[in-house]
Amino acid sequence: MKKDSKIYIAGHTGMVGSAIVSHLKAAGHTNLVTATHAALDLIDQKAVAHFFKQEKPDYVFLAAAKVGGILANNDYPAQFIYDNLMVQTNVIHQSHCHKVKMLLFLGSSCIYPKHAPQPISEDHLLTGELEPTNEPYAIAKIAGLKMCHAYNRQYKTRYIPVMPTNLYGPNDNYDLNTSHVLPALIRKFHLARLAVQNDWDAIQKDQKIFGAIPEDVMANLKTISTNPASATFTLWGTGAPYREWLHVEDMADACLFIMNLDSNRSDSEQITSEAPLFNIGYGKDITIKELALKVAGIVGYTGAIGWDHLKPDGMPRKLLNVSQLNNIGWTPKIKLTQGIKTTYATYLARSL
Repeated sequence: MKKDSKIYIAGHTGMVGSAIVSHLKAAGHTNLVTATHAALDLIDQKAVAHFFKQEKPDYVFLAAAKVGGILANNDYPAQFIYDNLMVQTNVIHQSHCHKVKMLLFLGSSCIYPKHAPQPISEDHLLTGELEPTNEPYAIAKIAGLKMCHAYNRQYKTRYIPVMPTNLYGPNDNYDLNTSHVLPALIRKFHLARLAVQNDWDAIQKDQKIFGAIPEDVMANLKTISTNPASATFTLWGTGAPYREWLHVEDMADACLFIMNLDSNRSDSEQITSEAPLFNIGYGKDITIKELALKVAGIVGYTGAIGWDHLKPDGMPRKLLNVSQLNNIGWTPKIKLTQGIKTTYATYLARSL
């Protein structure tokens, strides 16, 4: 990408999109195109067609998506499959219609089978059943991946599907009804610490900033504040599943690395025309229980942690094989402990 190339970042207000914008600006790119949801509804086919006709971007980062954790996926399966199918279909097709030079489509590691061999390599796609708790979202992302592959094959486009592992970092979603595991743990242990201190003013302020606290969490907080000496904060599931975590700044760095591959290089050609997808991950994972202990320590919650075994765990493990990306020269830089510390610092800054 040239410094003055016109680059459209779909989903620029989200965690990944905002990180990509920051990295592009830091790299000296001066011709960035963004549009808020109020200005452009990516579900609206005519609106997206008009936008591309007017803007004519050279490159597209497709980071816009409806995302969420187990609770959100379970409660809103129709929205997850419909919204994601519509958004990606409109953007990918209009990119072709208006001759976009290169598009990066962000998928998710949940596209892989529930019991895929670990670590999961790209060729494990569609080799087994999906995890039921996020199947609609996964199917939508698989469709987007296959659409990129089909357009590349038929129209000789350069659309690269990338499948990131679990992401975290600044500008994450902390709404406990829709958030992923790590941001949910940060907020829950922050609230639990405030409950131990009986600081209900701070808890109420947190609600105004990050969203309503679910009834079960609020009940847990009230119990803790009543008897802080025997505080126990209860989390969903068993804590046994393994999860891999990649800081969003590393994710953005990987996205720019891939988009800047020289089209004349054999590795770029292989990724675009032959590989159906491209994993982006950290290469290591830990259990949810280990993660909870790490987050609690960083946040400063010193009480006990309980586990509600009646609640779902999700996929038992989904560690990505990232050798394809590593082999062409990209590796992550931010370690998990440091990444959580800086993420919690941004959470506290938003709480002020």
